[in-house]
Amino acid sequence: MNIQAIMKQAKIMQKKMEEVQAEVAKETVEATAGGGMVKATFNGKAELIGLTIDKDVVNPEDVEMLQDLIVAAVNEGIKKAQNLLSERMSKLTGGLGINFPGMF
Repeated sequence: MNIQAIMKQAKIMQKKMEEVQAEVAKETVEATAGGGMVKATFNGKAELIGLTIDKDVVNPEDVEMLQDLIVAAVNEGIKKAQNLLSERMSKLTGGLGINFPGMF
């Protein structure tokens, strides 16, 4: 295979990757903590787009618990968004095991 053919294939792959990223960016994932008392919603770019906190978990005497629940839900949501993109990219690359650093 000559270098021009390789470059053409690389450009096609780059375009497909950009399309997948744009599609995934429109999707959402949710993560919960505390049995659903804290819910974090993320788009496919791992951006937090919503946070719901059940009023029953808001206790001025135990702010640390609420903070821990928020952190847990946010971290899980980020992980789910990253996994969503990783799964889609894996389908695109045929499971070649290619890492895509800097996607987020």
